Amino acid sequence: MPLCQSMDEVRANIDRLDREIVRLMAERGTYVAEAGRLKPKVTDVVDKPRIEQVVANARALAEQHGLDPAVAEATYRAMIDAFIAMEHTIFMAKAAGQPEGSQPGEG
Repeated sequence: MPLCQSMDEVRANIDRLDREIVRLMAERGTYVAEAGRLKPKVTDVVDKPRIEQVVANARALAEQHGLDPAVAEATYRAMIDAFIAMEHTIFMAKAAGQPEGSQPGEG
């Protein structure tokens, strides 16, 4: 039995899911910011064993939920790369003595 009767309905559901995905990404980002604040050295920002653990977890969850694990892995690797860049910026701001929440060059 089809889930939707029209492309408008398909798009409305994708948009609904995207709102939830972005909300969850924002929540994840708050914890990435905490990691950047708590890590003592810039070399700690990229934790390869942890990255591989997160990707393996995502692949396993994908299999459990009927998603191609390769899609989950590609999505997670892209997200992790973006969050690493964010965490690096946060770490560098901390190292430069900038107030939390300010961007480099702001203070």
